[in-house]
Order: sequence, then C-alpha cells, then structure tokens
Amino acid sequence: QLHLVESGGGLVQPGGSLRLSCAASGSIFSIYNMGWYRQAPGKQREWVAVITSAFSTNYADSVKGRFTISRDNAKNTVYLQMNSLKPEDTAVYYCQAYIHSPDSSIPQGYWGQGTQVTVSS
Repeated sequence: QLHLVESGGGLVQPGGSLRLSCAASGSIFSIYNMGWYRQAPGKQREWVAVITSAFSTNYADSVKGRFTISRDNAKNTVYLQMNSLKPEDTAVYYCQAYIHSPDSSIPQGYWGQGTQVTVSS
C-alpha cells in the first residue's frame, strides 16, 4: 500500500525558514508530478507549488520568490524550502503525488497526512 509521509513542520518566527519533506513508500513504478498544497483555518485548501518528473516547477504567486520545491527521485521524496515566512503562511501543508503503482493501470493521485506550519512571534 502506498503512503506519503510529510515531515518538517513546526513553529517559526516571521522571516524564518522551514524545510518540508514528503516521502513516498510502497510499490511504485513511477512518480509523475509532485506538489504541495496548504489549508489555513477556515479556508479552502490551496495549491502552493508543483514539480514535474522533468523537474519543471511552478509556484503560486503568494509564495513565488520565497519557496522552492525540489525532488529526489532516488528517494521518492519531494521537498519544500520555505524562506522569509510570513504569518499568512500558517497552515497545514499537504503533499500530493501522482504515482503509477502495480495496483492500478493508470497513475493515481495520493495525499500525505499533512504537517502543521505556524509562523508567529
């Protein structure tokens, strides 16, 4: 069974940095797009960043220039380096990956359980 496990969240002061990780485990043929979403209290989940299997990246305007998404295919892991954090970045951060596994004939989308990021002084 496939799992995505996030780590790296926590409490940080405004202007600080955090690095989130999300590792996929289980029977995996290929991993295609990997991305990060976030959900603040009382708000809908919003897209943050995506990285393709060809390492092309794209970012939401709200994080562009501050966040960097990367991946390590050998470790089936996606990262989100978050710099110059602001209180409005406070949210639960979720990773998502499209994975082709032996359990399905086509790639399926999988979600991690989420990790809390709190930016506060």
